Formats: sequence, C-alpha cells, structure tokens
Amino acid sequence: MSTTEPRAAHPSWLAGVVPLATVADEAAADAIADGLVAGGLPVLEVALRNDFGLAAIARIAARGDVAVGAGTVLSPEQLQRSLDAGARFIVAPGLDEQVVEAALAAGVPVLPGVQTASEVQRGLRLGLDRLKLFPAAVAGGLELLGAFAPVFPAVRFMPSGGVGPANLRDYLAHPAVFAASGSWIASAERVAAGPEAIAAAAREAAEIAEAAA
Repeated sequence: MSTTEPRAAHPSWLAGVVPLATVADEAAADAIADGLVAGGLPVLEVALRNDFGLAAIARIAARGDVAVGAGTVLSPEQLQRSLDAGARFIVAPGLDEQVVEAALAAGVPVLPGVQTASEVQRGLRLGLDRLKLFPAAVAGGLELLGAFAPVFPAVRFMPSGGVGPANLRDYLAHPAVFAASGSWIASAERVAAGPEAIAAAAREAAEIAEAAA
C-alpha cells in the first residue's frame, strides 16, 4: 500500500475546532447540541467514557443538524456500536490497527491518537494522513508538531489534551494542524449554565478558527 494515498476521504466539516464532551444524560445532550448549533459549530465528539455515551450519540444524530462522532473508541465492537448509533466519525486515544481497519472498512473517517514518529509511520502504512496528537500538552504540543512537520509533510494532526482558548489560535495556525479538539466548549460547567453558555464558547472558538485560517 502506498503511504502517500489516503484510504478514506476527509470531510470538510471535520476541521477547525472539534468540541469534545462526555455527555451525562438527555438534558445535557440537548443543551450541548442546541448550543453548538446556535454558536455556528455543529460538530461534536462524544467520548464513550460513561454508560450514556452511545445513547447520547443516537440522540444527537437523530437531530440531523450536528455531525456527531464517537471518541475514546477502544475496540472494533465499540466502533460498530457507535456506528449503529449514528456516529459519523471515529476518534481513538491510541493507534489500534483493528479499530482503524474496521473504520476504514465501514467508510468512516477515523482519527487514532499518536505521540511518536513510529506511530505516525504506522498510521501512514494504514493509509491515514490525518491523525490525533494525544495528549498534546504532555507529548510536547507545538514543539512536537514542529518536529513532525518536516519529517511527515503529508500528515496533518488534530491536537487534543491541553487545548483551550489560550492556545487554540497557536495550534490552528500551525501548518501541520487541520483541527483542534477540546472539552472547554461543552464543559460540565457550561452544560449546567445552559445552551447559551455553550453557544458563546462555540462562537468564540469558531471565530478563532476563522482568523487562524
């Protein structure tokens, strides 16, 4: 397999800022989705870190106005359940070949997490040119991206972990970055405050992304 030809097309809506949330219940799912739509950032990665994760994906997917994906996907079985619930993209904390192959076979975008050059090379061998840098702050953040960029010029990254309003612009302005992911937009505090608080954070993030582009 060529390492210069990606096996799955990357959708234009999976770029810029990708909000991440662990959704507690139906009310939280509705508040987050309403806020993201109102804030002009209708995309969400739902982390499968609690028992409501799959139900949250199904509830938000049924709306039709938010591109919802599954995060913290650890196995092909979990991936299939996510797709059955309506997930449109898959995000994993690490690079698991079985998860990646299952996502590619299903024809959905997949963003496995990487930290090292060896993992980036494994991603290339699988036909990927978009990868998640996770946890970005721990791995080296912008410095690591600067080291990866000339070595892997065909690869673009989505930093996640330690990304927030203070450094979002710097990440998105980096030429090796196609998106940035973080939980500040749909944090538990903003969910408790209501859709308006989420919309305000989403609007600010969207404006930063537009300026960085």
